[in-house]
Amino acid sequence: MHPRIEDYALIGDEQTAALVGRDGSIDWLCLPRFDSAACFARLLGDEDNGSWRIAPVGGDRCARRAYRPDTLVLDTEWETEDGAVRVTDLMPQRDRAPDVVRIVEGLRGEVTVRSMLRLRFDYGSITPWLRRSRGHRVAVAGPDSVWLRSEPAVRTWGEDRCTYSEFTVAEGESVAFVLTWHPSHEPRPPLVHPHKSLRASVADWQAWAARCRYDGPHRDAVVRSLITLKALTYSPTGGIVAAPTTSLPEELGGVRNWDYRYCWLRDSTLTLGALLAAGYQEEAEAWRNWLLRAVAGDPADLQIMYGLAGERRLPETELPWLPGFATSGPVRIGNDAVNQLQLDVYGEVMDSLSLARSSGLPSEPPMWALQVALMDFLCTAWRQPDEGLWEVRGGRKQFVHSKVMVWVAADRAVRTVESQPDLDGDVDAWRAMRDEVHQEVCERGYDPARNTFTQYYGSRELDASLLLIPRVGFLPPDDPRVIGTVDAVRDELSHDGFLRRYSAEKTDVDGLPGGEGTFLVCSFWLVDALHLTGRTEEARELFERLVGLGNDVGLLAEEYDAAAGRQLGNFPQAFSHIGLVNTALALFGPDDAG
Repeated sequence: MHPRIEDYALIGDEQTAALVGRDGSIDWLCLPRFDSAACFARLLGDEDNGSWRIAPVGGDRCARRAYRPDTLVLDTEWETEDGAVRVTDLMPQRDRAPDVVRIVEGLRGEVTVRSMLRLRFDYGSITPWLRRSRGHRVAVAGPDSVWLRSEPAVRTWGEDRCTYSEFTVAEGESVAFVLTWHPSHEPRPPLVHPHKSLRASVADWQAWAARCRYDGPHRDAVVRSLITLKALTYSPTGGIVAAPTTSLPEELGGVRNWDYRYCWLRDSTLTLGALLAAGYQEEAEAWRNWLLRAVAGDPADLQIMYGLAGERRLPETELPWLPGFATSGPVRIGNDAVNQLQLDVYGEVMDSLSLARSSGLPSEPPMWALQVALMDFLCTAWRQPDEGLWEVRGGRKQFVHSKVMVWVAADRAVRTVESQPDLDGDVDAWRAMRDEVHQEVCERGYDPARNTFTQYYGSRELDASLLLIPRVGFLPPDDPRVIGTVDAVRDELSHDGFLRRYSAEKTDVDGLPGGEGTFLVCSFWLVDALHLTGRTEEARELFERLVGLGNDVGLLAEEYDAAAGRQLGNFPQAFSHIGLVNTALALFGPDDAG
């Protein structure tokens, strides 16, 4: 049986990440970056596509597992007839090269443990050449080289294109494995000490988590979400990937399988707000600076997503040798949505930079000039139809959320000049644009017969993004149109109390067959909207349910299948964890806690 998405836990070094299953197998790892080719791709195929399992001989699933408190260090324990063992997994913050450290400890009795390492470079398609060198097993293929060693050395052999190690640990004994990647044309990097790396990683993560200012209900879930966001940060640039995976399906057996190993502008304001409110100004500044570098250039060329360092070309390709998670194909790398027009991103960038300025982040000289350029473009482009927030592939439409975010862009520009009159800008034109957009949305994007805003002009369909209307300030929460929209969205898009993005089965707006699960961040938006419209008790009840959807180590995917009771989509998903943090802060922050 193929593992479920929620069977996995995350380890990482803030430049890439690995997924570790309940069976002790690392089934996904891209080296050296989040967006590099995977050397373990069993997640999207089978064992021959690469994995690394350490577990007791004959052991299946672990008895228990947990992160060490406030860290990304994972402990997995097995109980056998002969005793008990613990495997501790981590990726130390790197100096030069990425390392995976796996430490096996005997807890009780005497247990025989086996390591099975199948390295397959280029997403499971290339079997490397293996050799021995100075106590290591070395795998080389093209640009990739991986070194494996154990401390102390244990019996290791090759068989069936797999590297096996087998050993026995008694109570108090330990065996540590270190797997290190480096470019094959370079010398082996300096060795890391596994036990020192463990101690340093625990100390570093706990010190970072201690900076969290939130002290309300569900603090553990909030801290776990912040640690996850930190783990999804590419530390050299400050960019935050949407998820460390590609092609985990939004519907089992379906085709809605996308590559999320990139940085989306749509996440920018929500991410910045979560980091600043939780006390992580340094990380917020790094994200803001990444944003400024990524969007620099002609405003007409603004993209919805970029690579880890701001790369613009992310061509989409299918990998036919991988059948997909639970045979959900195709497996895709790259993302053609990068070429879409999504007008809402202009609003998200303007909102992010406005938030950064008002929050006291140090100003960058080109920031206002960039904002003026964005507004100059938007003043002429805002009437165009676009592909919208959800990156639909069924053609452009006049999406209401996109127009609302155009209003946000103009509103933040006007407010910035009003608060800082020394800044230059055509504020009269921006005010006029703001008023025109507002009037058009209220006339063409609102259905008075049903008392709700709609997904796009002239549509009867709804969209969960409409819940953001009061949050961004387009209308006040007590406006009857807002209350009506919240009720309509909840009634029409709800499944077992959780929200879908829109009715995929009822409309061809996204141009794709099949359906999808409920979208977790949309459900967090519903919590926020209920709270804003005075229904805080309902909001808190739904928030409790959403927190309960996290897996045994507190991680959330993109979506949830309420009927099957399982997670769907790429994992763990930054957007879901951002939603959890922001909603907790809204519900239980300093003004509401207690």
